[in-house]
Amino acid sequence: MNLFDYIRPASLDEALSAWEPGAAWLGGGTNLVDLMKTGAMAPGKVIDVTRLPGLDGIESLPDGSTRIGALVRNSTLAHDPDFAADFPMVAEAILSGASGQLRNAATVGGNLVQRTRCAYFQDPWSPCNRRDPGTGCAAIGGETHNHAVIGWSDRCIATNPSDFAVPLAALDAVVEVAGPSGQREIAMAAFHHLPGDTPETETALAPGELIVAIRLPAGARAFRANSRYLKVRERTSFAFALASCAASLRIEDGTIAEARFALGAVAAKPWRVAEAEAMLTAQPPGAALFSQAAERALQDAAPSGENAWKIDLARRTATRALALAAAGTPARMPALPASTFGEPAHA
Repeated sequence: MNLFDYIRPASLDEALSAWEPGAAWLGGGTNLVDLMKTGAMAPGKVIDVTRLPGLDGIESLPDGSTRIGALVRNSTLAHDPDFAADFPMVAEAILSGASGQLRNAATVGGNLVQRTRCAYFQDPWSPCNRRDPGTGCAAIGGETHNHAVIGWSDRCIATNPSDFAVPLAALDAVVEVAGPSGQREIAMAAFHHLPGDTPETETALAPGELIVAIRLPAGARAFRANSRYLKVRERTSFAFALASCAASLRIEDGTIAEARFALGAVAAKPWRVAEAEAMLTAQPPGAALFSQAAERALQDAAPSGENAWKIDLARRTATRALALAAAGTPARMPALPASTFGEPAHA
């Protein structure tokens, strides 16, 4: 591991002043520390933000929105009874990620900026445009088992690993950030970038900016009666998604009044298609309708290697997630959150 400076600022202003090119923010450390150990990341300065005041609360704002401080631990958020009741698919997504020990350490802000789990990115000896711009993409022509099937480019085919980000995208969450130029807000839909020609630019964060909170709009509560997160993975414990879907419906008098759904693990960002959601509106819920919407959501999908099977898997995952949402949010969290083995589709 390379030598680096470590500082622990006592205030947000002090933290922002300490940042310089080559520095890295340290929250729970569940991603950064691993990458520093392998050499995939080598920051010259690590800024520990875990003691910054005022960033670890969950609060309801006067306008009805819910604000989550960036330093709230994943497990704290998922197990908060009021939050889980209002935003069940967000809680279900969090509890499907990593392990209990990691959820106790990881922060919600850090979750949004975690780096891809592409093995070629994590291996400092492999060419990677995301890690070292201009060196090439070793994943192209390599092992593409868990790589993108939509939104990828000839510079990068990596996927975003976050479960938490998928329901946030579906529910129109907003990310509050602070930086050298002051504070601003970024819509979740615009937070993560597709690779294009600049895969090294993974998010909309400007240099030196830090996530301070995530805000869910008041209207997101309207979906709580019919919301689910479904995650298909190679093992139920401690595995990243092969395909996932956050699905939420607002059903009135047997008809879908409004629909939101987003796919995970298929692109470098959560994948949401407004046209697919519109297909569900003003229709009675049903398997054929859900299948058609899933087909539209993945209309532009194409394999990035030997992973064409993943397109069909994503379609089936979205179709089943919508069916689970239509059946209703469970009164209790499933024993295996977000797992295909958690409960039958009709439960």
